[in-house]
Amino acid sequence: MPAHRSRTERWRELLQQIADRGGGIEFSVARPENGTDDDTQGDLMWRVRLLHVSDTELLVDMPSAAGQPVHLSNGLELVAVMTVGQNKWIFRTRTIGQAPLFPGSRAIGLKLSAPEKVERCYRRDFLRVSTAELRLPRVDVWPLLQPSSVVMAEAANKERILDAIRTGVVKGDAADILPEVGPKFSAQLMNVGGGGVGLLVGKDDTAAAGRTKLCWMRVHLQPHVPLPLGITAKLVHTHLDSGQNLYVGAAFEFAFNPAHREFVVNQIVRYVDTLSRGSVGQKGKIAA
Repeated sequence: MPAHRSRTERWRELLQQIADRGGGIEFSVARPENGTDDDTQGDLMWRVRLLHVSDTELLVDMPSAAGQPVHLSNGLELVAVMTVGQNKWIFRTRTIGQAPLFPGSRAIGLKLSAPEKVERCYRRDFLRVSTAELRLPRVDVWPLLQPSSVVMAEAANKERILDAIRTGVVKGDAADILPEVGPKFSAQLMNVGGGGVGLLVGKDDTAAAGRTKLCWMRVHLQPHVPLPLGITAKLVHTHLDSGQNLYVGAAFEFAFNPAHREFVVNQIVRYVDTLSRGSVGQKGKIAA
């Protein structure tokens, strides 16, 4: 029997290995079956620690954004990814409740149903298998030249997004809402953690990303958030893979405009609520 097949059938052993090493899994809210099939729509993924594995349940950290927990309703269908070495597997799961992270702990974690099966992801089909597909959101990144200039840019980005939510009309593409920045490079949003995000930068842009410390990002979460979400971040660590792609850990930076934290969290919560209700309408329509 091929090695990858036998590993796939030993999903519990693989998940236990991740938990024993203090590692995590990633998950995204599953798209409604009758939802949009827009190729431009991205799936926001959370990275959470895996704390306990049984035959029926998984216990993970509560997902969070900018340090604030994001609560998911019970019974919510999810698509999850586990990684061991260079290998990735996708499986379907659902939220089934909450529980203390450890016996006697006041901190609360999220309980997920254990997978019925897992499917191996091959490099050419990065996050796509027969039963699920995840499309990583696009992120535009600029080196930030003048940190204080983000205040006006973030305020303008907030006002334009809120206006689109109120009116249902998107005015422009927010391309003109920029602080003082250098040349742009592109990335994909791998995951959201407690205080930042993980980015994947293609090999053509690794040099530019490697020279960047403080940046301005536009995260594309349409149609759930009607315009790209502008966020300031610090690039804190990098890792180059065998394909010369750069994995970047970016920490949110709200020191220049502390009020922007609440707005960013609210938009991510709206994203989750919209998917949870299955209320994303026809292509181009904004859910209220």
